[in-house]
Amino acid sequence: MAAGAEHGLKRIVWQRIKDTLIADCRKSEVWKILILDQFTTRLLSSCCKMSNLMSEGITIVEDLHKNREPVPEMKAIYFMRPTAMCVDAFINDFKPKPKYKAAYVFFTDYCPDDLFDKMKKNCAKHIKVCKEINISFLPLEAQVFTCENTEAFKSIYTPNSQDRDQTLETIANQIVTLCATLDEYPGVRYKKDSALDYGNKLAELVDNKLARHYELDDNSKKKGKTQAQLLIVDRALDPVSPILHELTFQAMAYDLIPIKDNNYEYKLKDGSKKEALLNEEDELWVKLRHMHIAEVTGQIPKLVKEISANRDEKKQADGNITIGGLSQLMKKMPGFRKQMTQKTVHVSLAEDLMSHFQKNVEKLCKAEQDLAVGADAEGQKVKDPMRMLLPVLLHPHDTTDKIRAVLLYIFSLNGTTAENLNKLIQHVKIEDESGYILNWKHLGVPILSTPSMFSFRKQPRKDRSDKETYNVSRWTPVIKDIMEDAVENKLEVKDWPYQSECPSAWNGSRAVSARQKHKGSSPDDLRSGSRLIVFVLGGVSYSEMRCAYEVTHANKSCEVIIGSTHILTPRGLLEDIYNLDK
Repeated sequence: MAAGAEHGLKRIVWQRIKDTLIADCRKSEVWKILILDQFTTRLLSSCCKMSNLMSEGITIVEDLHKNREPVPEMKAIYFMRPTAMCVDAFINDFKPKPKYKAAYVFFTDYCPDDLFDKMKKNCAKHIKVCKEINISFLPLEAQVFTCENTEAFKSIYTPNSQDRDQTLETIANQIVTLCATLDEYPGVRYKKDSALDYGNKLAELVDNKLARHYELDDNSKKKGKTQAQLLIVDRALDPVSPILHELTFQAMAYDLIPIKDNNYEYKLKDGSKKEALLNEEDELWVKLRHMHIAEVTGQIPKLVKEISANRDEKKQADGNITIGGLSQLMKKMPGFRKQMTQKTVHVSLAEDLMSHFQKNVEKLCKAEQDLAVGADAEGQKVKDPMRMLLPVLLHPHDTTDKIRAVLLYIFSLNGTTAENLNKLIQHVKIEDESGYILNWKHLGVPILSTPSMFSFRKQPRKDRSDKETYNVSRWTPVIKDIMEDAVENKLEVKDWPYQSECPSAWNGSRAVSARQKHKGSSPDDLRSGSRLIVFVLGGVSYSEMRCAYEVTHANKSCEVIIGSTHILTPRGLLEDIYNLDK
């Protein structure tokens, strides 16, 4: 299995697919066709390879929505979302004439009665199995999941949205399938006092659906709460993190380089172009992705040295190969080639990022950090944020970078005056595109300061001034404070109420489950003892994803899993905000 799939969410998801979908079909000896929709294609490719499927007796993988040749002697496995579009495509495969010998149907989650009845009416005699397997999320990384729903942002935050409730309902179902896949029945908490109550609504939906899901398990016993906690957080809690220029390898790459579907295009020495996939099968990527660019570039000379030493060695070896030596060399070749390619990719990516950094990002970082943190590198409080912002506005930075700086300035003040806001909009020359700034109000983030006594309360921050950091990277995402407090059981109940009662380990009582008693004896025991699941409504940034790994690594007694409707990049988020009133 892939390097990143040897642990974490991907392994768990692949195991669940094997235990349900594949185990049910194994009973018949015939080789089979697997038919997927767009979502399940992404789901399977995120957690297994074609070779894994082949070893399970699946020879062909097809797209549900494309024209396919009939193969009447073969059985087909359908793995799809329970939508009208998928069910209609399925029915068309068996009417008027069946394309396959029989159908094994698996839905990602609950199939509505009307769709189920429609299938039964039209194709009952062809269906051998029909099951819901409860995986309607995407395991993106070992500790990161997504609902793969970029449209949710617009549905939730558009003023007077027609489909907000339906979207929250869908997201709640997806979160429940995550909990079911992890075999967790968590206590659910949400952030109180957010300007909008969407987090509260989502928490209520999730809690009710979890209760229904665990009403009866296979042994006809009601499942009790497990040692897990689910926190629901709204994007407005921290508007700063997804807007700042982040300088850790992964976050920086997705901000500054056009990476689509995790594909990074890089140039070779001869000028030709090549594509590389940045995912957990690349061990070097997993090693480097959360490092600061300064540390990555520190590793680069070592990697370059290894590359050239390996090339020289290979040349030498090519010159004097014996038959025995050749077979040894052939055995090593695939792994050797893979390592070499990985190193070349990351050397190239780091060089790309450093050239962006030196060109303009470095100039932006100091001002951005001072505005975000509210103090300079020496720890002196920023008394006049406008003095930080002006140099950025006067420099020929691109418009997006200026918008990002203006937003950080406004966030630092908790909103500004209408007069000041107009001046800033004119200065950046976005009079016709002021939505990039104004529309943050739809998320509940104050853009205009209000004299109201119930004004937006900022999250109190932990003092991390004693931690060694780079001057250009002093900001820590708010979510990290929250994760640490949750793991240490320090979240205030008045700020983070429980939607329902919570397992004793989290609710402040001294009674802790047996699995958690022996703190420190075996990290694996503890890891299985408690999980913290954090769901960010409205998108999660790469720097926030990194926090889940950092907090898990620092605690060892609790695994933090973070997820969202979708993954954010600064430019993508600005476009989403801008389109809210379109």
